[in-house]
Amino acid sequence: MAEGRPRHPNEKRFEDFFEEEKYVRLKNYLYNYRIRKSLVSKSVGAGAPRRVLEIGAGLSPMITDRDGVVYSELSFRALANLRQHQQRGEFVVADCTRLPFVDGAFSHVVCSEVIEHVENDVEALREASRVLAPDGALCLTVPHRRFYFAADDRYVRHFRRYELDEVIEKLSRAGLEPLAVRKVLGPLEKIVMFSTVMAFSLIQRAAPRRRGAGGNWIAALAPLFNAANIVLMGLARLDAAIMPRSLATVLFIRAAKRTSSP
Repeated sequence: MAEGRPRHPNEKRFEDFFEEEKYVRLKNYLYNYRIRKSLVSKSVGAGAPRRVLEIGAGLSPMITDRDGVVYSELSFRALANLRQHQQRGEFVVADCTRLPFVDGAFSHVVCSEVIEHVENDVEALREASRVLAPDGALCLTVPHRRFYFAADDRYVRHFRRYELDEVIEKLSRAGLEPLAVRKVLGPLEKIVMFSTVMAFSLIQRAAPRRRGAGGNWIAALAPLFNAANIVLMGLARLDAAIMPRSLATVLFIRAAKRTSSP
C-alpha cells in the first residue's frame, strides 16, 4: 500500500517486489490476498452495491468482478499499474484522509489492509464515513493484536496493529458502528509472512533486483507458486477456524453509519 508516510528513496518494501507487470500475477496468487478478497467481495455483493469505493486499492484490489467501482490510491505509479490489468472501473489518485468525493456518494466503501499504513487513521475512517451513504456499509480489514507487531510489520511500513476494542473505539469516533466481526487469518499467517518478508529482505540486500530481469524464471515459477498458495490457503482457513479470535492476525469488520449518539 502507498497510503502512508513518504518513503525514503533507499527504503525497500515487500510491495516493491511486485511493482513490475510480470510480478503482479504472483501477488494475486498470494493465499492471504485471496482469502481477504473472497470475504470482502462476498460482503459487498451481499449488500446489493450501487457504487463502490475501494480505498488504497494498490496493485491488487479486493473488488474486481463488477462495474461501478472507483479505485482510490495515493500512489500514481500503483494506480497506473492497476489500470493496465483492471479493465473495469474508475481510477482516482487521492489521499485517504482527504477524499475528493461528495458526501454519501457510495453504497459501499472497501478499506482492506490500509489504515495501519496511515498515521491519522481516525481521519481516514471519518472520510470513509463521510462518503458512505446513510444505508451503506464499510468493509474493513486490519492486522490484529499488538503482540504480533514485528520486523515484517516494520518492513511493510505498518504504523500499528490493532486490538479489537481499539478499532471499535476509532470507528465510533468516525461516526461508525460495527455490524459484524470475523476472523480472517490466524497465527499461521504471521509465521509465513514473517519468514517470507525476512527472506525477501535478505535477497534484496544480497542481490538488488534489476528492472526487467527475471522474466523467464518468473513465468516458470508461477504454476508452482500458485499451487503452494492454494495449499497455504486451505491451511490458513483451517487455522483461522480453529484458533480463538484472540489469536487472529487479521480481522474483518463490517460497519455502518451510527444512527444515534454513542
